Amino acid sequence: MKRILLTLVLLYTTFVQSQEKIFEKEVSKISKSIEKITKQQKDSLKAKVIAIDKKLDKGEISASTAKTLKKEFASYHARRIEKLIGEQERLLQLLVQDKTNGKIASSEDINNDDFNEDNSFTIGSKTFRFNVSDNDENSKRREKQSDFKNNNKRKTTTQFIFAMGVNNVLNDHKLSSLNNSEYQFWRSHFYEVGFSWKTSLSKKPSKLYFKYGVSFLWNNLRLEDNRIHVKNVDFTDIETFNEQLSESRLRHVQMNFPMHLEWDFSKSKTYSSGRVKSRTNKSLRFGVGGFVGFKLGTRQYLEYRDANNIEIEEVQYDNFNMNIFNYGLSSYIGYKDISLYVKYDLNPLFQNTETRNISMGVRFDFD
Repeated sequence: MKRILLTLVLLYTTFVQSQEKIFEKEVSKISKSIEKITKQQKDSLKAKVIAIDKKLDKGEISASTAKTLKKEFASYHARRIEKLIGEQERLLQLLVQDKTNGKIASSEDINNDDFNEDNSFTIGSKTFRFNVSDNDENSKRREKQSDFKNNNKRKTTTQFIFAMGVNNVLNDHKLSSLNNSEYQFWRSHFYEVGFSWKTSLSKKPSKLYFKYGVSFLWNNLRLEDNRIHVKNVDFTDIETFNEQLSESRLRHVQMNFPMHLEWDFSKSKTYSSGRVKSRTNKSLRFGVGGFVGFKLGTRQYLEYRDANNIEIEEVQYDNFNMNIFNYGLSSYIGYKDISLYVKYDLNPLFQNTETRNISMGVRFDFD
């Protein structure tokens, strides 16, 4: 009999202690719910007041309308606080009563999903709607999803390309042939304009990119010693002109499709959420690759005075046996938007020759 009584006392004590723990837990839940309700309603009211002030500053509503709206929203959220906290208070009373009767109610029995809702108010003939979310968890979830997407997709940026510099030729792939070039080094210019796209080769932040695009080039070659280009069937010769030239320039325009592997050593940006974002064109860059393209047209410009001292400007339209298609190598190294640039054609400039175009200058990649 004593053992039975002892067992019953132990069971009762355990049950009471368990009930005490559950009761305290439920009271804590109700207290937190009241704090959450108050904070959410105040934050929602604050957001709506800010939205009203913005509309007022833009002239979308009048001062009197703004004042009326603020009063309406303040009254509305005061009623919401009173209603929602009243429900929690009734729940607390029920909890105390169930505790007295040996029962325990849960604060989860009441659904507080209506803390967040869209609100609209009509004043006169105008209806004003405000959609303000009080749920921070949803925004945090969306931010995490956005971070995941941003961290798991290849980033592509677009640049406007402009390059300029000196233009000349190499014979038999020999750099030393520049010393004996028939073209003026500093007066033979090139200009390049185009667009490029720069795509990361990794879904995660990386320093390696594939850069590709389209560009248009104007290559100018000016001959030395009063000479011009003369087309003789399948060959293009360089001959001395009869009159004294003030200008002898061969211009060929081409459309190119450049492709480069670029190492961009710009430092990545790390956000407070932990997301890492790659940044480009903020530091040292190095690119190596090539191009393919074709010529759009060739002209020779001549300026001179004839025997009667009349100034003549002559434009000769011909391809001068230039190869239509062209391909070659190119590379650049620079810092941020500006870089040193070199481009070399692998195919001959003229048919039946070993003369190849080379360009050196500065290049701008504007993001």
